[in-house]
Amino acid sequence: MNVLLIGGGGREHALAWALSASPLLTTLHCAPGNPGIAEVATLAAIDVTDHAAVVAYCRTHAVTFVVVGPEAPLVAGIADDLAAAGIKVFGPSKAAAQLEGSKGFTKDLCREFGIPTAAYERFTEARPAKDYVKRMGAPIVIKADGLAAGKGVVVAMTLDEALAAVDMMFEGGMGAAGAAVVVEEFMTGEEASFFALCDGETALALATAQDHKRVGDGDTGPNTGGMGAYSPAPVMTPAMVERTMAAIIRPTLAAMKAKGHPFKGVLFAGLMITTEGPKLIEYNCRFGDPECEVLMVRLKDDLLTLLLASADGQLKTMSARWYDEAALTVVMAARGYPGTPEKGSLIRGIERARDLPGVEVFHAGTAVKDGEIVATGGRVLAVTATGRTVTEAQEKAYRAVDLIDWPGGFCRRDIGWQAVAREQAPHLRD
Repeated sequence: MNVLLIGGGGREHALAWALSASPLLTTLHCAPGNPGIAEVATLAAIDVTDHAAVVAYCRTHAVTFVVVGPEAPLVAGIADDLAAAGIKVFGPSKAAAQLEGSKGFTKDLCREFGIPTAAYERFTEARPAKDYVKRMGAPIVIKADGLAAGKGVVVAMTLDEALAAVDMMFEGGMGAAGAAVVVEEFMTGEEASFFALCDGETALALATAQDHKRVGDGDTGPNTGGMGAYSPAPVMTPAMVERTMAAIIRPTLAAMKAKGHPFKGVLFAGLMITTEGPKLIEYNCRFGDPECEVLMVRLKDDLLTLLLASADGQLKTMSARWYDEAALTVVMAARGYPGTPEKGSLIRGIERARDLPGVEVFHAGTAVKDGEIVATGGRVLAVTATGRTVTEAQEKAYRAVDLIDWPGGFCRRDIGWQAVAREQAPHLRD
């Protein structure tokens, strides 16, 4: 089977790495890809926003299955256009991708179908949004309705911060994503990332993870697309997984079917585990990044078989098995991120890091210049390690990070701290 993977980040490198091991695979293509993906796939120089060009490439290269990594092409309807051309695709339709493309759509769906989430209101003008903020008080959460590359959320701890966030979004600080704004209550608890493969009817729970959104150690500084992650998330006990499936995932799948938008693909629920149980923070319609990196190194079964079952409506006959080992990934970012990253800096030592047992280095924002790897984006590498415990995986990941010679980059040094604290102080375990 010839497969085309859409995307070029760390998530897609992890997916390519897993797909390349499938016995079902003949040739793996990737558009646009990156230098890491090029080791296991043929890179396609096509514009993925040009859906007709993607269809033409599939026909020219006998591609029969397309795996869409990022959210933007899904929200733009690439799955619909591929399906209309008779090409099988992993990923939701444009209508189903509204679960990520519009936070307001998801909040309204939760309200209508009784799915637990934070109390909220939606606004298209600053004045009523600010009046609501003043009534509710701080802390409070301000969210751009549309896609903002993981940076469209402001957790405002003071009233002034909240009012400034409202003004920033309506004045264009988030571009078109901030044309509408959701203001919601601040929830307390522990966050977790939960993933389920869906085929429109059936949801298959995958492994759990926990990511680190803030740029600085101690969860300080602005939100980012994610500075690291680990799996499994200790807070997601088997009982909590089943509560999440029963209260959030299955009702969402049923709701989307009732709306006429059956969801096929991976449903990524950002959760807050509160004293009342799991509540939905937001949905994504694709694998998380950097969560995908830790999921792929733990997946025991064939990824391509699972993705095909999702596309074919056959998940009811499937299961997913996971290695018992923990996995942890540390994102190395270019200086200046999450603001304007410094591009073009030279990176050496990636191979030394990859030579360590149980370590993979996934490329995100890289390119080859004069035979050397250089940084081209904000989040640039995802250094991923496995271990018997999160503590061991953390130690191995940072040992690998320290072998990478990149003066123009930085990373957090405390990825996995909550799980490590649990492992070192057993009384903190759930």
